[in-house]
Amino acid sequence: MEDYTSIPASRRLELLKNQFTKSEFKLYEYILAHLDLVVYHSLSELSEQAKVAEATSLRFFKKLHYSGFQAFKFDLAKEQPIDDSKETDMYTRVKNEMIDSIETNHDLLNQSQLQNVAKLLDEKTESVIFAIGASGIAALDFQNQLMRVGKNIDVVTDTHTQIMRAANATADTLLMAISLSGSTKSLIESTAIAKKKGAHVVSLTGFLKSPLTKVSDDTILTHVKEHPLERGTLSGKVAQLFVIDALCMTYIQLHKAEAKTRREEITAFTADKLY
Repeated sequence: MEDYTSIPASRRLELLKNQFTKSEFKLYEYILAHLDLVVYHSLSELSEQAKVAEATSLRFFKKLHYSGFQAFKFDLAKEQPIDDSKETDMYTRVKNEMIDSIETNHDLLNQSQLQNVAKLLDEKTESVIFAIGASGIAALDFQNQLMRVGKNIDVVTDTHTQIMRAANATADTLLMAISLSGSTKSLIESTAIAKKKGAHVVSLTGFLKSPLTKVSDDTILTHVKEHPLERGTLSGKVAQLFVIDALCMTYIQLHKAEAKTRREEITAFTADKLY
């Protein structure tokens, strides 16, 4: 059996195109025509744009000897070095990415949606956040902000613990799943279990169409254009933290007096921890 690991993505497309079905050939043509965009797509978006079923897309990448779309994107991205020649000042580039991230996510905010989720935080007797990797940092910040205004919420970042917690979910559980890609398998699996058990699932993700949104009741977009070779960027974290802050502020508006009291109490209790 031929070893394809050393063969670039674009070369594999050409080597194996004679084996493609009619539907797979539509994927092949779309990818070649949009090489610069494909690396930013989710599997669901790619399938929709190429007008094929997701199952077809999965078979397509398996035929290319990849474990899945993410592996293909990573390989394809290595053939397309990030062009930073237009920006000579790296610090200006970082600043612009931060500003763009905040402005983009500000434009995407849906006030009524945030209010509905804030009400769910009130109504459900159990609230928990699932996140993995860099998204776990955003989850902990979310927890910290809510606890400061009197709302207890748990954060679970271990995949095995997520499965156990999901298995114990009920109709009184609000599960918030945080993932920029919306394609982290273990997170999606545990989220699907919680939904099956009756939990109300709210996802904070960068793609409107992704495996995670398929198992979600509500989706709050935390959009950032991340190159596969630059995942975990600060602009991605800024996008998540901005939306989380907006959601926390919405929750606080429902509990102004109580939130003020709780903040004052926590400040008083922690005052002697500072020199």
